[in-house]
Amino acid sequence: MDKPTGLKKGLTSYGDQGFSLFLRKAFIKGAGYTDSALDRPVVGIANTSSAYNPCHGNAPQLIEAVKRGVMLAGGLPMEFPTISIHESFAAPTSMYLRNLMSMDTEEMVRAQPMDAVVLIGGCDKTVPAQLMGAASAGIPSIQLITGSMLTGSHRSERVGACTDCRRYWGKFRASEIDEDEVADVNNQLVASVGTCSVMGTASTMACIAEALGMTMPGGASPPAVTADRIRIAEQTGTQAVQMARDGLSIDKILTPAAFENAMRVLLAIGGSTNGIVHLTAIAGRMGLEIDLAALDRMGRETPVLLDLKPSGQHYMEDFHHAGGMATLLRELKPLLRLDAMTVTGRTLGEEIERSGTGFQQDVVRPITDPIYPQGGIAVLRGNLAPGGAIIKQSAADPQLMEHEGRAVVFENIEDLLTRIDSDDLDVTALDVLVLKNIGPKGAPGMPEAGYIPIPRKLARAGVKDIVRISDGRMSGTAFGTIVLHVTPESAIGGPLAHVRHGDRIRLSVRDREIALLVSDEELARRAEEAPVVVPTAERGYRKLFLETVTQADKGVDFDFLQAPKMVGKVPE
Repeated sequence: MDKPTGLKKGLTSYGDQGFSLFLRKAFIKGAGYTDSALDRPVVGIANTSSAYNPCHGNAPQLIEAVKRGVMLAGGLPMEFPTISIHESFAAPTSMYLRNLMSMDTEEMVRAQPMDAVVLIGGCDKTVPAQLMGAASAGIPSIQLITGSMLTGSHRSERVGACTDCRRYWGKFRASEIDEDEVADVNNQLVASVGTCSVMGTASTMACIAEALGMTMPGGASPPAVTADRIRIAEQTGTQAVQMARDGLSIDKILTPAAFENAMRVLLAIGGSTNGIVHLTAIAGRMGLEIDLAALDRMGRETPVLLDLKPSGQHYMEDFHHAGGMATLLRELKPLLRLDAMTVTGRTLGEEIERSGTGFQQDVVRPITDPIYPQGGIAVLRGNLAPGGAIIKQSAADPQLMEHEGRAVVFENIEDLLTRIDSDDLDVTALDVLVLKNIGPKGAPGMPEAGYIPIPRKLARAGVKDIVRISDGRMSGTAFGTIVLHVTPESAIGGPLAHVRHGDRIRLSVRDREIALLVSDEELARRAEEAPVVVPTAERGYRKLFLETVTQADKGVDFDFLQAPKMVGKVPE
């Protein structure tokens, strides 16, 4: 017996299937639909527009273009709302709500009749949340990126969020610019709706989505307010109908080969460290485990080719003008799994061939002349991070990547806020700043506070970087010699919990080591002397989060949302 399609899918149970369909059609006809329209393949469109989310400010225009594409292909578009998360408008952190958005996406896709779904997302956690939810729902799915913002201009200098946000704020903290100038630049950093114009997490996930084969070719790079972005939206709607007819479900695209390609791209673009956490969570929904040791090995042979801030100098609109992902994939071709399937029904290799031979440009470097000789991210291990930690080496100070220093410890975010700007803070540029309790459970939600500010007394003295270590995250737009995602986190008793002021810490990116120069016996004594109390909550989403969230190396997903059984590792 054929599987039900269109409005016949997932009928509400009244004990009479015929009546269930009769009732459903009666209600939808109240919106003015004809029987002819209702007999077509149904394409759901996840609407994540929100007044709180300027990254998705163009969503209404994208939805209209998707609908046009769906109808041109003979389908019936049906938009529906889901949670929308913006990085700087979500408390305590957008990461805290990513899993909730993934659940919302999954359940709404499952609950409502649709033969395929278009996922519209852009801001940092929205694309991974949608891919996680769609991976679990299992139907034909295609991602539509909202696109990056345009760049602005401050006193004849081109600026864009949010690497330049951090750079100018750093100048203000160091008293290099005054309140009038920092107010002026604030008006120019975000010149239009759309996501950050640098290689932050939003741009990283856009590139990863295309590398996974989940977007239309060229879908990662067009800025939000361009005609190119609208055309991609129309093509996305048209392709969603074809995917529905062909039964091209998401499990045929999110394969080990696709995730391996995404890992290569993450390394080659100097992508956000958050990309590892999100890729791990998406893969976990498919029963696949990202091998961090293998990622590090891949990084040694995969150079950074994309000259974008914060690892380089350009912005996303420059990447688009340089040919976007097609230009990058052409250079990476010898390192890619070309047999990976994409939403077009063609393989990645076929799509690279269809993109042509390219043209001269200076944003994507040739593999023989990279902007950084290794991948942007390195995986560290040692007694301070038995489960691993990471560093964005392409955005770090080369002089600090082999460093030993004294620990200056902050117990939590509140402690940091109280003391970081004090003139009495006992700190020098050779020290190592350590921030505890900002991991998945500790904050909760693993905020981007890992980008610890340079202590004000040092900033005013001209210090631009210092080694920083935490169990939290940092924005992909950030830069500096910053060790992140220390696992296990301090809030569950990881070694980080027992670091004390004055301890010596050694960082060696060359040897992939992060070491606390304290004996195992002393650490055990400290753990017994000051046992960690794991955070709990009495009710609500916080209770669910704290009881079920996994560590960074498992994607910070809820354990019950991962596939029931792990079936393999990536790379295979």
